[in-house]
Amino acid sequence: MPDAGRADLRSRSRWHRCAPARTSIAALLLGAASVAGYAPLYLYPLPVITLALFAWIWTQAESPRRAFALGWWFGAGFFLTGVSWVYVSLHNFGAMPAPLAALATLLFCAFLALFPAAAIYGCAKWRAPAWVRLTLLMPALWVLTEWLRSWIFTGFPWLAVGYSQVPSSALAGYAPILGVYGVGIATVASAGLIAVLARRGRSAAEAHANAGALGLAASAAIRHPAALALLAIWATGYGLTQVRWTDPVGAPIRVSLLQGNIPQDIKWTPQGLRETLTAYHELALQSDAKLIVFPETALPLFLHQVPAEYLESLAAHARSNQGDVLIGVPERLPSGEYYNSAISAGASPAQVYRKSHLVPFGEFIPLRPVLAWIVNVLAIPLQDFSRGTLKPTPMDLAGQRVAVNICYEDAFGEEIIRQLPEATLLVNVSNVAWFGRSIAPMQHLQISQTRALETGRYMLRATNTGVTGIVNERGVAVKVAPQFEAAAVTGEVQGHTGATPFVRWGNYAMVALCLLLIAAAALTTRYTR
Repeated sequence: MPDAGRADLRSRSRWHRCAPARTSIAALLLGAASVAGYAPLYLYPLPVITLALFAWIWTQAESPRRAFALGWWFGAGFFLTGVSWVYVSLHNFGAMPAPLAALATLLFCAFLALFPAAAIYGCAKWRAPAWVRLTLLMPALWVLTEWLRSWIFTGFPWLAVGYSQVPSSALAGYAPILGVYGVGIATVASAGLIAVLARRGRSAAEAHANAGALGLAASAAIRHPAALALLAIWATGYGLTQVRWTDPVGAPIRVSLLQGNIPQDIKWTPQGLRETLTAYHELALQSDAKLIVFPETALPLFLHQVPAEYLESLAAHARSNQGDVLIGVPERLPSGEYYNSAISAGASPAQVYRKSHLVPFGEFIPLRPVLAWIVNVLAIPLQDFSRGTLKPTPMDLAGQRVAVNICYEDAFGEEIIRQLPEATLLVNVSNVAWFGRSIAPMQHLQISQTRALETGRYMLRATNTGVTGIVNERGVAVKVAPQFEAAAVTGEVQGHTGATPFVRWGNYAMVALCLLLIAAAALTTRYTR
């Protein structure tokens, strides 16, 4: 064999030996890059592109097992970049030793990465043409595994791919019909279709290896049915963004959303208590709004410990505005149970909302007999909250019917709609100071934007350190306070009535669509063999 031939053979051999490492690194980097598609950057085309490139990679895998590994590497890059703020809450504010917090974060992200890995394994295992796996199976299985992630072990729906398209993408138009997971189906389907077109273009280029190959490849891709399907998905989504699913009801009301900016590390100290009571009292009394909203656990005392004159002062001010104040404060009942609550005072009768979807290890310890040792590691106050009712009713406040949810609860769209269509406004009270100066608060704002879009309602967010703001029924944050500053976001908001399709159907329609895609893949596979 000539020397040149031997050298070429050695080069190919080295490439094939390195290929698994190269593709794993590529998948990891694509997963990490996808996070830029979400808040705070909102680069919504990016996840479509990264998923399309990843689809190109995993369809070249030599076995379903290898495809699973690639899916895991993509998920590892995605979650280590997107939810690494878990470390901040565990170490910076939970006092967990740094090595243990880092290990817990790593294991958590490694577990989350199993979900996209499972989806890709299912696609690779299915014996079907590549276009079937990319355009029918991948959207269905990817989103079904995200939906599974939203409820297994109480659920962690953070960074579902559909969130990346809210509020500016044309694909956000699917949110009022199919919810965030329906937006996810459209997003992953778009990526799959782009991958099919790229494969088609490559095949055309290889078949016409000449100077005009690039033009022939582009022409072949444009004429492919996948191009029409891609155009239809985006055009339909844009058309849906023009639909108004709900109607204004009543006169607009003036609201103030308070952000006290109390540092988390002093909040539960005597000094922090004094600062907190003073800061929120002053912010509230400066407002002339009909509805004044405090953040989650704004008052670091049980309700029965709050001075009566303090509460009466707030209630009197609310009555002078002919409105109400909504205060986040923990409650302890005579029975000993305590709740993460929001209570109202003012012109309307006193009402209370008690949080029902609690955060594991933050508000309760799962499998307490086995995992009770974590209580001694984490310096998190009030780790054993009781659950409120699973069927709450809206509060009657300031002439509106207000669906209250607390912190993490607004990540579960199907739980938010339990108070609809009766509610005219959505209110989320949060304390995301636990995550410091990370991307988590902006990600949480994007989640609230999605809930507003799904329900056709304004979402009012009051947080301790940010992001506090007003989100309109189109999912647009119309007024937002700077993070880590004491502020009050004040503005006019409009109540809405009526029900979007998502409010009526919840996630049932999305699951049905995923099953239809899988059935279509099965039929197509059967008749193309």
